Amino acid sequence: MKIKTLQDLREHMQWAVDFEHATMPPYLSALYSIKPGKNIESVEVILSVFMEEMLHLTLAANVLNAIGGVPKLDRPDFIPKYPAYFPHSDNAYQVHLMKFSPETLDTFLKIERPVEPTDNLVDEEVFRTQGEFYAAIEESLKRLCTELGEAEVFCGDPARQVTNAVYYGGSGRIIEVRDLASALAAMEEIIDQGEGLAHQSIFDGDADMFHPDHGQVAHYFRYKQILHGRRYQPGDTPQSGPTGDAFDVDWDAVYNMKPNPRSDDYPEGSEIRARLDEFNHAYSGCLHLLEETFNGNPQLLRVATGEMYGLKDLAIRLMQLPSGDGDTTVGPSFEYIPPEQRHLAAANLPKITIVPDGPYLVYGDVPLVRKQKVVTEVGVSLTWRKTETLVAEEIYALCRCGRSKAKPFCDGTHARIQWDGTENADTGLNAERTKVVPGSSSSDSGSTTAGSGLVVKKDSALCMGSGFCAARMQKIPDLMAEATDSDMRSRIIAMIDRCPSGAYTYSAEVGGPDIEPDLPMAIAVTAASGVNAGPLWVTGGIPVHRSDGKPFETRNRVTLCRCGGSKTKPLCDGSHTPLKFRDEVDLAARGLLPSPPDT
Repeated sequence: MKIKTLQDLREHMQWAVDFEHATMPPYLSALYSIKPGKNIESVEVILSVFMEEMLHLTLAANVLNAIGGVPKLDRPDFIPKYPAYFPHSDNAYQVHLMKFSPETLDTFLKIERPVEPTDNLVDEEVFRTQGEFYAAIEESLKRLCTELGEAEVFCGDPARQVTNAVYYGGSGRIIEVRDLASALAAMEEIIDQGEGLAHQSIFDGDADMFHPDHGQVAHYFRYKQILHGRRYQPGDTPQSGPTGDAFDVDWDAVYNMKPNPRSDDYPEGSEIRARLDEFNHAYSGCLHLLEETFNGNPQLLRVATGEMYGLKDLAIRLMQLPSGDGDTTVGPSFEYIPPEQRHLAAANLPKITIVPDGPYLVYGDVPLVRKQKVVTEVGVSLTWRKTETLVAEEIYALCRCGRSKAKPFCDGTHARIQWDGTENADTGLNAERTKVVPGSSSSDSGSTTAGSGLVVKKDSALCMGSGFCAARMQKIPDLMAEATDSDMRSRIIAMIDRCPSGAYTYSAEVGGPDIEPDLPMAIAVTAASGVNAGPLWVTGGIPVHRSDGKPFETRNRVTLCRCGGSKTKPLCDGSHTPLKFRDEVDLAARGLLPSPPDT
């Protein structure tokens, strides 16, 4: 099918998204088959190419969005069933999920093969090389802009563009596409990184991801380096081959992964099947995050990239797991799990989903604000003051590890530092843990007038030390002796209502329902007194789901850890105080620290 209309062009740009993704499972399979600490140079090569394929995927989605298309990644036919021919290729070769080997590298070279000077560029449904495909896209962009006008072609919503302000971690740059010039620049970035600068040099014009003082060679030539066991250096050409420093390539220092694993090869209930399902749930969740990124939530690219990093541990466990044939190991299968069967999936209603060892994903356009705790001159907690309403997308990710440079939002740091976010909070019901505070009304107190009684309960598992339960000299249990006085009851109730975690609750009569403050559905990024930061304060009954998909009890108010140090993750246990956790962005906004540098 030739590209005759704008709709044809949109369809071809979706093909570009499909193609760029199709390289990722084979590259990751080879990467994770290399045993830890071995083949360092080869690991750097494959990882750098993978990261740039993430960039190419983003650039293709930006172009598709710019011309009014809708990128689709979370769909059953998006992941090829390996072994497979590449989408819309000429079926000259098949691509396999295989271990790191010369045979695998030969396939990678076919994927990244440059356009030969003798190749005749065609504008058909199948293409021999990536360069040929993108050349057809470039020609069609120019022609349609001439025929229809540039404004008619680039009719997409600019808010859907992923910009270079979102750091993705590899070489090259994210190009915001708004017109023909920027679209052609995005196409050239893809072609140059794959084939070489200006289709002539082995170098792509970027700095080496791992060695910034060196120029980066294009993907095709990077893989050539591995086969030759030698780096390219300035002055080298495609004809000369690499003449730089030699490095070792140990083809035996790999896990003997069985080619093209499938979950159906193993019985349900087996350890292998469970591990494959776990990986496939995680990978399908990454596709969901990428689709949301390219459909109006560009800041999620940090999270999606981080989750791609996070697949490593799951993949290596599969690489180490015997397949049962006495020779090979299992390896990841990269199979699609439908949204209704997995943890990370689109949601229309507000909810918070915890990513394994990663951030809080907030769905449903939940308002996000900053709140500052107001204290007396001697540090007694009085109330909360809203200081800012934060701009957030319909779906956003909040940092859980405490190390993000974009707090309160996640920037993918959790994956790079291999943060352990294991959740160990008590998942039982609040009613099973609460204990009545002495001094509360009881069934034999004789009180029958509404409001004359007060039953105070405490769930110590939820306490995070906010201090609202204490006056200067007395805490709520000390005040209960005077609870027969209506003024004291009112004071106690006010203290309970301001407790962010809901550790204290009360009812007005024995056996009566808990009375909760009327709190909006929102998330507050809290700041304690002085320069220290506090937890996330979730209000209004927003459901919170653990990383295994199971829900916590939905409550009117919850405090979630964002310093990364809680012993009862995901709940806050007050660890931010002894850790002196600080939110640098918030401090800069309040004039207490210089503004952090742009990253």
